[in-house]
Amino acid sequence: MTTPNAVDEDWDLLISLFPPDWKASAGRTGALKGLRQDKSEENYLRVLLMHLGGGFSLRETAVRARQAALADLSDVALLKRLRKGKDWLCELCRGLLAERGLKGPDHHGVGLRLMDATVVKEPGPTGSQWRIHYSLQWPTLRCDYFKLTATEGKGTGETLRQYPVSPGDLILVDRGYCQAGGIHHVAARQARVTVRLNPYGIILHTQQGDPFALLEKIKTIQRTGQVATWKVRVPFENHTPVEARICVVRKSNAAIAQAIKKLQREASKHGSQLQPDTLVYAEYIMVLTTFPEDQYPSVMILEWYRFRWQIELLFKRFKQIAQLGHLPKHDDQSAQAWLYGKLFVALLTEKLIEHASALSPWGYRLEARTLTESVA
Repeated sequence: MTTPNAVDEDWDLLISLFPPDWKASAGRTGALKGLRQDKSEENYLRVLLMHLGGGFSLRETAVRARQAALADLSDVALLKRLRKGKDWLCELCRGLLAERGLKGPDHHGVGLRLMDATVVKEPGPTGSQWRIHYSLQWPTLRCDYFKLTATEGKGTGETLRQYPVSPGDLILVDRGYCQAGGIHHVAARQARVTVRLNPYGIILHTQQGDPFALLEKIKTIQRTGQVATWKVRVPFENHTPVEARICVVRKSNAAIAQAIKKLQREASKHGSQLQPDTLVYAEYIMVLTTFPEDQYPSVMILEWYRFRWQIELLFKRFKQIAQLGHLPKHDDQSAQAWLYGKLFVALLTEKLIEHASALSPWGYRLEARTLTESVA
């Protein structure tokens, strides 16, 4: 199945999805500063999206831009424009996120960080594979860390130990980061983490040091919307166990049915048999947190996870879009600009899909001009 991609749409329709001040933000961020030719905001962004959303290399994008009379520049000049447009692309992402109404719970002014990783395979039969580890601050969306590693070998996996952590950081991550070593890495730096609990990926102990009987505990939660919390310890090698909490809420019947259906579909695909405990776990959302309980009670922790889940939907789209194209590896500025550009295309794609499914039968407002000219 073809991955939905906003840049496959007509250019005039795509412009109608941009934030209202998208041209003004180019001036505010200095994207056009120093350009001696091709100073059109529209052409500037259109060329960038050919590279970022269309999956073309810098060299191929430069050729296409010249043929389309959008810009006359080399691949080196295009890379410089990408780097110069980093803050503009970030502003555009923030504008589209604001439209979605994404707003996390009050974090008392302490830095909130959303960390994730994805694998990118560059085009061609011999294209390189890279794992991108990135951290975004919320609500500024500033990328405060970006790292490329190989996809195989020691030190390349998804773990919190990939990231520098500062005292006071509040970190939200998905279940792939539910590992004892990473949680200890965060705790040793006087920071906090909230992660979707993977009951098969981590060992938990009671306050007395006995194995924590998670399955028996959650079976006592029988009502939809019922919330429970238990204090646990996270052991790791010879280190002092980290104090943590498990916050659990029972799903609605509809959400349970959907989760079980997904598990059954995956099991059928891989020819495996679902275990009884897996079906029990599917009835609940389980979150492991080291956030202080006096400031962040269980309901708030679950709200944090709900917020992270909203962002995760965007990250999933980003990971699909990130597979298309060449990743600039020349310097951090270029790589971060690439990240913002991919996020922007992902947000545009989500907005386009929402309009197509909810706004009207034809998928856009009639005020949007619909000429038959695509980005590329």
